[in-house]
Amino acid sequence: MAKLGAKKEVEVEGVTYTFQHPGTRAFAQIQDRIQVEGGKMSSERMSEELFKHVIVEPKVDFDYFDEHDGYEEVITEAMSFLRSGK
Repeated sequence: MAKLGAKKEVEVEGVTYTFQHPGTRAFAQIQDRIQVEGGKMSSERMSEELFKHVIVEPKVDFDYFDEHDGYEEVITEAMSFLRSGK
C-alpha cells in the first residue's frame, strides 16, 4: 500500500479525526525537525508537525485541545499512522 496520501479516520472522544500520510521523505524531514539537544524528540515540536502535516480534519492546534479532550490519544494515533501508513 502506498503511504503518500493514504488516509485514516479515528474517532476520539466523539470527534472523528482524519489523518493523511505526507510520504516517507516528509516523515524523515519531520523526524529531523523535531530533534533537540542530544538527539531527543521534542513532544511540542512533534505535535506541531502532526497538526500541520498529518491531522487534516478537523484542523487542530494546542488551543483546540484546550477546549477538547483526547490530545494524547490523537497524538498517539497520528504518530502510529505516520510510522506505518496504516
